[in-house]
Formats: sequence, C-alpha cells, structure tokens
Amino acid sequence: MNRAAGQRQRADLDAIVRWVGEGSRVLDLGCGDGHLLGRLQRDKRVEGYGIDIDIESVTQCVAGGINVIQSDLERGLSGFGDRAFDHVILSHTLQAMHSTEHIVREMLRVGREGIVSFPNFGYWRHRWQIVRGRMPVSDDLPYQWFDTPNIHLCTLRDFELFCQQHGVHILERLVLTDNLPVTALHNLMGATALYRIETFAEGHRGAEATKGHPAQAGRVVRPHGAVTDG
Repeated sequence: MNRAAGQRQRADLDAIVRWVGEGSRVLDLGCGDGHLLGRLQRDKRVEGYGIDIDIESVTQCVAGGINVIQSDLERGLSGFGDRAFDHVILSHTLQAMHSTEHIVREMLRVGREGIVSFPNFGYWRHRWQIVRGRMPVSDDLPYQWFDTPNIHLCTLRDFELFCQQHGVHILERLVLTDNLPVTALHNLMGATALYRIETFAEGHRGAEATKGHPAQAGRVVRPHGAVTDG
C-alpha cells in the first residue's frame, strides 16, 4: 500500500477533521501529500501550512494547492512564534521522531492545541505477534523490522504517562480499531490512538503571535508563487 492510499483509508483523519475548528490556523507536521490539509481547507476553511522533508510529498502538496515547507521536523519549529496556530497536527508521525519530547514541546509552544495520532503498540494483535517471536506487522504498522521508519513505538499507557510527566494536559482521547471507536480495554483492543492535548502551563508560554506565517529554516513552497529558502 502506498503512503497516499494508506492515508486516505485512515479513520483517524476523519476524527481530526471533526476536532479542528472552522476557520482555524493549522500546522500539519509530516503532512505527506497534503490530503489532510486539503480536506481541512475544503471542509473547515482553515488557513495553514504543511511541513514535510520528502521532496515528492512537497511536490504533491504544491500540485494540490497546499502551502508547504520542506524541512526536517527534527530541527524544530523555531521559525514560528508562540501560539501562531490554533491546531498543530502530528498524525502518525510521533513514532518516527528521534526527539519525541522536543517535538511535543514545540507543538504546544506554537499551537494553542496539539492533535497527535499514532499506532498503539499495545494492541492485542501486536502483542500476539511478539509472543510468537516476530515484530508486529499490521495495517497501522505496515513495515518490516528492517525497513521501518518507526523508532519510538509506544502504547496508550506509555503516551499518557509521558503527558503526565511532561506537563501535558489531555483534552480528549479517541481509540479506533477497524475504523470504529473502541469503548473498553482501550490499550488492549485499540489499534490507533488520537489525542487532543495542550500544555498545563498555559499562562507561561510567552507572547502570543498574531499570524501563523513562517520564518522557518527550510524551503517554503507556495502553490502559486516562488520557492524561497529560509
């Protein structure tokens, strides 16, 4: 399954669209081909940018009319001011980050609210494959052990403990399996987890930025303009 096709089949994107407010300022980290931002622009009339390091993804974003910045997320979001966006989205990208703490801090610095989704390593099918002596492979974890970009896999409990230890407030949680909400035994029965988060230290995040325009260190690519290097 290619990346774009897999993205379109993910039910977590539908939930993210529901969570984003009408007319919001949005930053999508690891935006891929821009499918999610395109939906948000059509359905919620949002303004925003995507960030991705992959040149093919950047090209697809531009073709789809998405403002995109070619940059490495590991470098952070220093080009954006505090609270420059209403929502910062990290969709199925958290597990591929080397510096998890840094990217979550940066999300909650530049955004009023963060939206995070990731595959649940505690899902029972993943556990069963480990019991059988194999690394898990599933719709949510489609890679083999030798070619996976995932380096920091976690369970729901792991992520919630991380939030508790790092001053992150969980506003809402949704757990999905086979595109349906899980209502019990979430850490065991859930294949995908989504969280709306904010920082506890809401009053100590610095001056509020008035606009979500980037001075990002990277290539800013606009659908109807020039390519600039920051």
